[in-house]
Amino acid sequence: MNSRLLKLSLASTIAVVAGTQILGCHATQSDEHASYKLIYSSLESTKRSIYLSDEHGVRRLKVIDATDSDGYPAVSPDGKLVAFYGKYDKFKTWSIHSVAIDGSNLKRLTHTKNKWDSAPAWSLDGRTILFTREYKNPNGKWQSQIWLMNTDGSEQRKISGLQGGGASFIDNDRVLFHSHTSPSQISIANVDGSNMVKLTNDATDNRAPRLSPDGNHIVYLSNRDGNQEVYTMDINGKNQKRLTFNQVEDWDATWSADGNQIFFASENSQGSFDIYKVKRDGSSLQKVLNRGSQVAAVKTLNAAALQKLIQSNPPN
Repeated sequence: MNSRLLKLSLASTIAVVAGTQILGCHATQSDEHASYKLIYSSLESTKRSIYLSDEHGVRRLKVIDATDSDGYPAVSPDGKLVAFYGKYDKFKTWSIHSVAIDGSNLKRLTHTKNKWDSAPAWSLDGRTILFTREYKNPNGKWQSQIWLMNTDGSEQRKISGLQGGGASFIDNDRVLFHSHTSPSQISIANVDGSNMVKLTNDATDNRAPRLSPDGNHIVYLSNRDGNQEVYTMDINGKNQKRLTFNQVEDWDATWSADGNQIFFASENSQGSFDIYKVKRDGSSLQKVLNRGSQVAAVKTLNAAALQKLIQSNPPN
């Protein structure tokens, strides 16, 4: 082989190797971006912070630690923002916040003192946030209401006629929630509080419903068998099924983004919570994360914001 052909051959080989490395880098980066399917509240020492994680608990990224207790995170439909609650006034005031996925542009959206605002949920079009507000009225009676606001915190208003919490949108016109009165029951209503349809109706508490990605099923919590466990049912309230059989209470049940698994928090011996997953048929129970709770699925994340978060805060 003459020197000119040798140089061309070497150049071609280098180009192929370089191209392979670049493609490999992009594939790895893409895989990493796609892996963050959970967002949750993690207890670190005495503080709670918001983290992203894969579904195996291997990769984790801290998003924000705004207050001494941050929780109930929910990612916006466009994958750019996280809504969550934080606590003030020695935990007497709970407020809803929003923050970019990369931890920037933190905004406190509710400010009402001595009210507990929690469990934010986005509308499907990303324009509205639902949240639960709890407080004692002047007569000392506990109130639990469902409120709406624009995503910038403006136009805060109570849904008239709905006493309850744990609300989320079924579509832009209807909400899924549990009632305030005990025993708590699960219902669907229009976003203006009209046309309420009750899905459970028994002598036990049924709470914290979440709709499956395909819109056909609901996961929820119930103590009908003496201990708070995870259940599923059809969207019309039929085919109610118990999934967990634990000696401790289970909380915060939610569907995976693909609807094939259910994630939930369960009490541990240290007095905090760990996050588990189980298949939708109740099989293959597995612990995913230690000292975590209030887990929610992540359908999509803004790639540029996530990359900024990764660069500023490497996964652990």
